[in-house]
Amino acid sequence: MFVEIIEAIAAASFLPKEEKRPYVRLSIKKVDAAKILIMILWESKSLNDKRYIALSLKLDEIGRNLGGWSGQLAKSLENTGNKQNSSTK
Repeated sequence: MFVEIIEAIAAASFLPKEEKRPYVRLSIKKVDAAKILIMILWESKSLNDKRYIALSLKLDEIGRNLGGWSGQLAKSLENTGNKQNSSTK
């Protein structure tokens, strides 16, 4: 799962802006799934508190960064769309 997150982020980083968003969204979904997985592992006592906290903090940070990236892409694409619409009028 972590490899899939890295693959999606890497793919997004090398694509043009208009093609990045699906990969960023996929990364966000994978991070959310990883959060649930580690929570289940912690609740079943397969993961100790210290490791759960460390992983949770890192996944939260990654999720915030991806959310910010997604928001920037949405705003950028929205502005690009508005510029194109105004130039065709």
